[in-house]
Amino acid sequence: MRYKLGISVLTRMPAILATMIFLSLTGCSESSDDDAVETEAGYIQLYNVSSNSPGIVLTVDKNNDDDYVETKHSSVSFSSASEHLAYEADTYDIDLSWQDGADTDDLESVYENELTISNSVIEFIVVAEDIAALNVLTFDIPVIDEEEDDDYVFNTRFLNMHPGTEGVDIYLSKSDETFHEAIPIGQLNYTEMSDNHQLEVDSYVFYITLAGSDEIVYQSSEVTYQASYQYVMVIRENKGVGTSPYTLDRVANSGVVKEYGDADAEAQFRVYNSVIGHELLPSYQGIFNLRADSIADSVELPSLAFGGFSVSCFTNFGDYSLTLSIPETSETIIDNHLLTLNVDSDKTVFFYLLEEDVDEDGDGDVDEDGDGVVDEVEITVNSLIVNNSHSENIYYHQIKVINLIDHFDKLKVYFVKSDETIDTTDNLITSYYVQPRSTSLLNNAYSVYMVGIEDGSELILAMSELILDENSKDSFLMLEESTDSSSGYKMAFSDQRI
Repeated sequence: MRYKLGISVLTRMPAILATMIFLSLTGCSESSDDDAVETEAGYIQLYNVSSNSPGIVLTVDKNNDDDYVETKHSSVSFSSASEHLAYEADTYDIDLSWQDGADTDDLESVYENELTISNSVIEFIVVAEDIAALNVLTFDIPVIDEEEDDDYVFNTRFLNMHPGTEGVDIYLSKSDETFHEAIPIGQLNYTEMSDNHQLEVDSYVFYITLAGSDEIVYQSSEVTYQASYQYVMVIRENKGVGTSPYTLDRVANSGVVKEYGDADAEAQFRVYNSVIGHELLPSYQGIFNLRADSIADSVELPSLAFGGFSVSCFTNFGDYSLTLSIPETSETIIDNHLLTLNVDSDKTVFFYLLEEDVDEDGDGDVDEDGDGVVDEVEITVNSLIVNNSHSENIYYHQIKVINLIDHFDKLKVYFVKSDETIDTTDNLITSYYVQPRSTSLLNNAYSVYMVGIEDGSELILAMSELILDENSKDSFLMLEESTDSSSGYKMAFSDQRI
């Protein structure tokens, strides 16, 4: 059988692979990863693969004749996991919930059940699918016993949590080999977990095909294992910008989750023009051209006007040199600004102009002739590169503030609900020049105020309204200068992901 892991597979391995893979395929004794010790306890690990969920809080209750104990653990967001949570062997009540208010006790329960914990067994709880109709799965994973050769092997299981296909085949090869030399691990249907596989500590490449097919639909980058830990490798939907529908999460006992996107996945970026006109840049009339060059690729975005976003550009991942030029001239505004695009990444590049006073002799006096006017200024056009959020959370939404105003040491942005004032709201961001800051807001209607301090007085520089619901996306809130505003400043919202 092609996908049975047994003698028939081992006999078709190349000699070099036969010594590295499947040192023990079934019936492994059990142990934990980083800090495994013999114990009379079992473990819980929570992993969240519900893409539109907020952070999920696990609460574990124990009610016996002597005492009632409730333990609430930190929330676990999408594609994240808790560490191994140790509990004595027994039966517990568990509750999964999300925080629907400012207080940590404001919890909305989405799942309740009993959970029996056994000695030396990990209860691997997976939160999946739509948060409004949650699918909660529990897998019993024995803890691997320590052995003398543990420094040379690690243990892993594979879990298919991609709902879009009836099943997938999984292969692996050494990192310096190709798919033609890869060894089949097995075939997994949706929500199916494999048996344990014990492998040599080394670097590998994983491949996914649809069940029964030889066409690769996913190939990982190099995945390195450096110690004798115990992992779950989870196949899930790719929420990045690449065309492969699959991505791979490596879940460690410590709770660290590392995502491996498709090795050939595309990347995406767009550009925002916040470069104001200036007398020291006389040929610039509020419009620039952008060119992005890597060793293998080139992207051009022509005629991008002040206050506007470019289209989103799909391109190969890599390192790009950015050049801004003035249309219909050969004049370059900036060049050689670095933009790094990793696999599946999605970024926005904000360009802005900075004016600084010149202090040639370094004495701190920029008005040497005492006429009340700065003697000399210089300008630079700079770039600020920000990762765009791909969250699909339907209850909370990220607001990332981009402060492009350099006339204040700091600005405060208040998000005020209908029953609040600026003084009473807890939703506040203190924003500094070109230092992005973020907050997450529950669905609600907000009045938004930008406040600065001038001569000891607080000034409302701009105000707006924001309505968040289940259809809202994560947003940028840009703070900018404006000649059309009575205060000289404005706020503008824009979706982070187009």
